[in-house]
Amino acid sequence: MKHLSTFIVSLLLLVAPLNVMAQSKVAHINTQELISEMPEVIAAQAELKKLEDQYANEMETSVKEFQTKAQSYQGDAQNQTELINQQRQIELQEMQQRIQEFRETASQELQKRSAEMMRPLYEKARVAIEKVAGVQGFDYVLDSSPGGSVISALGKDLMADVKTELGF
Repeated sequence: MKHLSTFIVSLLLLVAPLNVMAQSKVAHINTQELISEMPEVIAAQAELKKLEDQYANEMETSVKEFQTKAQSYQGDAQNQTELINQQRQIELQEMQQRIQEFRETASQELQKRSAEMMRPLYEKARVAIEKVAGVQGFDYVLDSSPGGSVISALGKDLMADVKTELGF
């Protein structure tokens, strides 16, 4: 009799969590797609592209100046003294160094600016997802983006509702 009651209690303890899990509502959303379609993200990407083009133009101008100067020095090298040619070589190396430093600084600045612009937009999307999920009674929302943490996305997709919440 004692074994039977222990068995029944054990069975109830196993069944109770399954009942709780069955009551949980799960939805999914492709956050990468959502973020890429947000108007603010599209505007931020356009601004970053503009800055990137500006840096690229500056880089191109510097490289052309370097090439012009190098060709000029090379063509005139036979008419100059060894000391002047050495000074010109040092000048060209310094120009090359500045170009490389500018390239690295521009890349870092673009990454920093992108992070600054995107952080609040990611937060806005997260808040909207949480709000829609709460209103619709979902306990869990899984990210169905490629590489996300979803094995099966058979639940309700919140994409349309979150876009409506964000106003697009």
